[in-house]
Amino acid sequence: MSINLSPVAVTEFDSMVKHAFQNASLLRDTVTVRNNVVGDTYKFRAMGKGLANQKATSADVDPMDVAHSLITATLSNWNAPEYTDVFDQAEVNFDEKQELATTIAGALGRRLDQLVIAQLDAATVTSVGLDTTALSPDDIVSAKIKLVENGVGSGDLFTVINAKGLSDLLGAEKISSSDYANVKALVNGEVDTFAGFKVIVMEDRSGSAGEGGLAVDGTTNAVKAYAYSKEAVGLAIGMDMKTSIDYVPQKTSFLCNGMLKAGAAVRDTAGVVRIGYDNVL
Repeated sequence: MSINLSPVAVTEFDSMVKHAFQNASLLRDTVTVRNNVVGDTYKFRAMGKGLANQKATSADVDPMDVAHSLITATLSNWNAPEYTDVFDQAEVNFDEKQELATTIAGALGRRLDQLVIAQLDAATVTSVGLDTTALSPDDIVSAKIKLVENGVGSGDLFTVINAKGLSDLLGAEKISSSDYANVKALVNGEVDTFAGFKVIVMEDRSGSAGEGGLAVDGTTNAVKAYAYSKEAVGLAIGMDMKTSIDYVPQKTSFLCNGMLKAGAAVRDTAGVVRIGYDNVL
């Protein structure tokens, strides 16, 4: 058995992981992304609001003096290593490679989502809904109203809920009625858009453990869900996902590793609303 993989085989596996990684993160496309960041921090620029003013004939224009602030995202290194004997075979089974690629990509995708969720959890933002009641369509509408009141535009809006929240919405008369919302929730089993939000459904994350899901309080069963504008949250990526494959003699196995360097930050708390509801079925 050869313990050396050809560059072609390594490149092929890297491509497989990257392809799987494109669909592994649920939140990457819902936030503002800055790629190829150099260093361990990135400063997102937050622009204040300007007010147009009149200009008299032949007079100089008056600058709006828009306030600027810098929001720092701290980047950290993440790895998704796994020992495997998949590459021991002369001809590697495609399905086994695909399963390994999907596993590595899934771990990094959930971590990328967790970077975003952790910043949402830590931010001081407006809240709607009650931790002791089910999620209702009115809660989503209330979140939309709060964003409008804060001057957030109607484009690129997302709401992130968990499976219980989806169950609550599908069971609500208003959202299952075609007269109330242009969704086919009861046809395909999911809510796609509602009240101007693209709806993202994520798994649970109990307490502070785990990754890639919404936090559920272990005592009160309260869910921390969110509605936000794409411009309100930033994701800085210093090293996008890449892989390495190395043979480790002590393990008599190959160590496949997926690597990522990234960090997130809430750029504008006015563009984020926390939605609380009960997670008990």
